[in-house]
Amino acid sequence: MTPKKKPKVYVTRKLPDAVETRMRELFDAELNIDDHPRTKAELIEAVRSVDVLVPTVTDRIDAEVIEEAGAQMKLIASFSNGTDHIDVEAAARRGITVTNTPNVLTEDTADMTMALILAVPRRLAEGARVLTDNPGEWAGWSPTWMLGRRIHGKRIGIVGMGRIGTAVARRAKAFGLSIHYHNRKRVNPATEDELEATYWDSLDQMLARVDIVSVNCPSTPATYHLVSARRLALLQPTSYIVNTARGDVIDETALIKILREGKIAGAGLDVFENEPAVNPKLVKLANEGKVVILPHMSSATLEGRIDMGDKVIINIRTFIDGHRPPNRVLPFR
Repeated sequence: MTPKKKPKVYVTRKLPDAVETRMRELFDAELNIDDHPRTKAELIEAVRSVDVLVPTVTDRIDAEVIEEAGAQMKLIASFSNGTDHIDVEAAARRGITVTNTPNVLTEDTADMTMALILAVPRRLAEGARVLTDNPGEWAGWSPTWMLGRRIHGKRIGIVGMGRIGTAVARRAKAFGLSIHYHNRKRVNPATEDELEATYWDSLDQMLARVDIVSVNCPSTPATYHLVSARRLALLQPTSYIVNTARGDVIDETALIKILREGKIAGAGLDVFENEPAVNPKLVKLANEGKVVILPHMSSATLEGRIDMGDKVIINIRTFIDGHRPPNRVLPFR
């Protein structure tokens, strides 16, 4: 019997060794050994000849790239939780299935969200820089030096109470925060009861009443600049905002403005509106201690990346075997 031909799979970025090894065993996989971001020209060249494209969030798989796909390419198996970097509708028009890797980054992202919720009010980044940037200049403990704000007893408003938002809420409750949330629909009553959570159908009303805002909703056309300049103006002067979701959910220009004017107390950002570019004004604010910025690392654990790779492999194998892959993504309606 003639062995079944392995599907040709093009992987756009360097993945954990365990994932790449398994891909080479199962597929005719072209790997990205030096992890250079693929150019649009490289992506277009690849989709003309491969069976499966495995992109990441750093790859813009737009309609132009998809239109260049050869007839043999029928699957985009994204190594990502979100799919805002892919024109899913354009793929559907070409009969190309799109999959993602949901449900594996929830706890890692929630951990980092909670870390930022602690870091910003307690001025952790500023304190660390005192000892690393100017060693020997610290004069010792003082009762009025580096005062932050207590989070216990404060209200947190979660924007997007999905899996990650709920995981953040569980952590926040353990730290003594009162849980408030805004979502397209209420979570189930058992979860609400467990978290003693208050639901707000009006995002405006919630933002005006909470001490900490955590943005945990996906990037969609409906959530673009959901936290707009008008809504940022509703926040209290003593409030903080944390974003580990997607940069374009917040109007970054407006956020910079209110931070510079001291109209909110601070921000913690793991994502940015124009990644990988980071607005120099945000860097300046970070140096001034008004914001903590991280390089999109909330999901960066080895365990999480391996779990993502396993899902990519399952999606590809299921599709190649003629079945519907478990993590199929449909066009946004």
